[in-house]
Order: sequence, then structure tokens, then C-alpha cells
Amino acid sequence: MAEVLINILGIATIITIFSLVIVMVFKMDRIKQLEMTIANLQKSLDEMDEQAKLIVRTDMELNKIQEELDKKITGLYALQRLSRTISTTLEENQIFKTIEPDYLEELGFEKACIFLWDDIAGKFSLKMDIGYFEEELKVIQEAVDGDKNIYLDLIHNERAMSSATLPKSTMLREKISQEFKVRDFVIAPIIPKEGNKGLFFVGTLNLDISLTEGDEELITIFGNQIGQALENARLFEKTWRAQQELENKVEERTRDLQMALNEVKIISRRKTDFISAVSHELRTPLTSIKGYASILLAGKLGDIPEEVRLRLDKINRHSDELTHLVNDLLDISRIESGKITMKLEPQDIRNTLASVIDLLGVQLKERQIEFSSNIPDNAFMVLADATQINRVFINLIGNALKFTPPNGKIIVNSRKNDGQIQIDVTDTGCGIPEEAQDAIFEEFYRVDNLINQQVKGTGLGLSLVKHIIEAHGGRIWVTSKFNSGATFSFALPCA
Repeated sequence: MAEVLINILGIATIITIFSLVIVMVFKMDRIKQLEMTIANLQKSLDEMDEQAKLIVRTDMELNKIQEELDKKITGLYALQRLSRTISTTLEENQIFKTIEPDYLEELGFEKACIFLWDDIAGKFSLKMDIGYFEEELKVIQEAVDGDKNIYLDLIHNERAMSSATLPKSTMLREKISQEFKVRDFVIAPIIPKEGNKGLFFVGTLNLDISLTEGDEELITIFGNQIGQALENARLFEKTWRAQQELENKVEERTRDLQMALNEVKIISRRKTDFISAVSHELRTPLTSIKGYASILLAGKLGDIPEEVRLRLDKINRHSDELTHLVNDLLDISRIESGKITMKLEPQDIRNTLASVIDLLGVQLKERQIEFSSNIPDNAFMVLADATQINRVFINLIGNALKFTPPNGKIIVNSRKNDGQIQIDVTDTGCGIPEEAQDAIFEEFYRVDNLINQQVKGTGLGLSLVKHIIEAHGGRIWVTSKFNSGATFSFALPCA
């Protein structure tokens, strides 16, 4: 019985132990599963922590980028206003006065200096300062002059320099920070195309401001704007000075010309007075010569030999020519001096032309020259002095008659033009060289040609015609080609 009981207990113990083993195995598996779950959870937690850290870093970077963008936008707005302000100034010294502390604060700086290099003095000259005392500026000026080669190199290379790009351990960075009393700084070149170049320095002591390459870029742009403004101001000043010099020269030249004109007027008046006086003095002996010649020719003092008669005829004829010359000179001098008043009345140029052709008809027939006229119904009445306009036609047609060869033509045309009557006297003669056309209306001028060498003349006819036409308020001109005839045109007011 006891053995049976022992056996039963042994079997029960074995079963219990086996059961316990099975339970332990099951629990170990469960523990392993739990450990794996915990490990996975820990891994997930680690991953989430990394993601959270990444999100935080990204957010911080985004905030930093946003702050940088906001700063750049603010700086760009300030730069735009500054650029607009300095671009409207055309005086060099006034440009520096437009840079005010408010603009610098928007750019993130509270201290600034502008230096321009003086080639003559061989040093930098302070043109503008913000945020410094006078004693500090003296120290800065000495420092800049002492390191002028560094700054001249910066200008020569056209590059900016800042605490954002210089390593912190650099002695130059520490030196500039100490000399200019700032923590961070930017130095940009000012490079106009002409004139003295310079430096634009800005700095800050603010520990909350972190200077970036973007700040350096903004200040560089602003330095370029200052350089452009200086160039515009210098060009304006240069242009203004050139204009002043030109105006002074024009005024001086005008005074010289006025003095010369006054002298010419005096000489012309003296010439006119002289010609008038001489002409008057010549008329008396001419009248006596012609009178005595006429008495002798008339035989009132007795018969005269034929040879004497011929010579008296020459004296009489030459006296007439000389009298005509004297009369022309007197008329020109009287018109120039205003002593002859034109009696302006409506005149029919057809009647005037008919009387002139009647006077010159014999010469036209003798030289076999065809004369014609074309005067329309709306262009025959002019406002003129009858006697003087008659002299104009006699001179012009007589001139054409003298220079037109046999079987040639003389044509007179007229037309209405802008409230005036234009009259053209055209011939088929030898014409006038182009180089002589400007001088042909001058007194005593005669074209050097074969006809003038053979035919006598005084060179006063066209000059007298010009004075008469101008005294009527008209004008006269010539159109001609050598060996192709000439057209003398003049214009008079309509009646």
C-alpha cells in the first residue's frame, strides 16, 4: 500500500514538475514576446524622438530662414527708399546728408562712415558719419589712413569685406572691430566710373543680431547705389559747368559781335555819308561840264570843227554815264540812311512791265530777243512805290538783255505765294557761276566773264534793286547755272 502510495506521489510529482516545466516554458516564451514588444516600442519611441528632434530642428531652421527673409525684405525696402532718395539728388555733398540713422536701423546697423579717397592729398577723407563722437572719429581717421593699403586693395578688387566672411580668429577682423567700436561690420566699396572712389562702412554692437552674407550683399548693393549717385552728381556738375562756360563764351562772343556790328554800322554810316557827300560834290562839276559841252555842241559860241564835235559828244556821253553813276550812289545811300520814304500804293505790274518794255523795245528788236510774260489774274497787284518798282524792272530786264545772246528769250512770270506776289525774270543768257551768286548783289561787284569785259557797267544796278526791294519789305534772290541762263526772283506784298 505504502509503495503504491509512493508510486502515486512520484507520478503526481513528475506530472506536477512537467506541468510546471510546461508553464515555465510558456511564460518564458511570453516574456520573450513581451521583451520583443518592448524593444519594438523602444525603437519606435527612439524613432519618434528622432523625428521630433528633426521637426524641431526643421522648425527652428524655418524660423531662422523666415527671420532672415523678413530681415532681407525689410532691408530691401529700406534700400529701395534710400536709393530713391539719393538718386533724386544731383549735388555730391547732399547725397551723404540723405543717409539718415532710421534707414540704417532698418538695415540692422546703428553706426556708419563714408570715406572717399583723395588722389591729391593721398589719403581718405571722411564724408559722412552716424553714431560716432568726434574723438572716436579722429581715432577712426588715423586707423583708416594707417591701413590705407588694405582699403585701397578692397576698392581695387571691387569686393566687400565683413565680419560674416572673415574668420573670428583673424587679426584684421579684431582690429577693425576695435577701431570702429563695433561687434559686427560690413565694408563695401564705392566705385563711380569717374572721380574719387571710396568706402562705405556700417557696423553694430547688438549681440542679438547675427550678421550674414545677405547683409553683406545688401550693403554692397547700397554702396553701388551711392557710387551711381556720385557719378550722376559729378556728370551733372560737369555738364552744368560746361553749360556755364558755353553761356559765358556765348555772352562774350555776343558782346564781341555786337561791338563788331556797331563798328560795322558806324563804318557803313560813314561810308554812306561819304558817298552821299562825294556824290553831291560831283553833281555840281558834272552839271557844269555837261552844260558847257551842250553849249559848245549847240554852236552858241560859234562853229566848231568836226573833230572837236566828236570829242564833245564823248564828253557829253561820259558825263551822262557819270551822272547816272552818281544818281545810283545817291539813291543807295539815301535808301540805306532811310532818307527815301517809299510811297506804297497798289500797283498793276502789267502796266509797269508794259512801260518798261516800251522803253527797252528798240534794244530787244535790235538784239532779236524774244520777250514774253505770264501774269495771272490773281497775281498782278502789288503794294509798291511806282517810280522805284519801275526802276527794279528796268534794271532786271536791262541786265537780262545785256547778258542774253541774239535769238535768246526773256520771260517774266508771277504768282501769288503766302500773301506776297513773287515775280521771276528769266533769261537764256550765260548764267552766273555758283560761287558768284552770293556776292552779285554787293555794290560794285561784277562777275568776271567775257561779256562784262566788253560791256561797261558800274556794278550798282543789282545792289540798288536789292535796296529798293528790301525797303518795300520784300526780298530778292537769284537761281542760275553757268551757261544755262539765270532767274532773278523778288517778292512784294500783295495789294
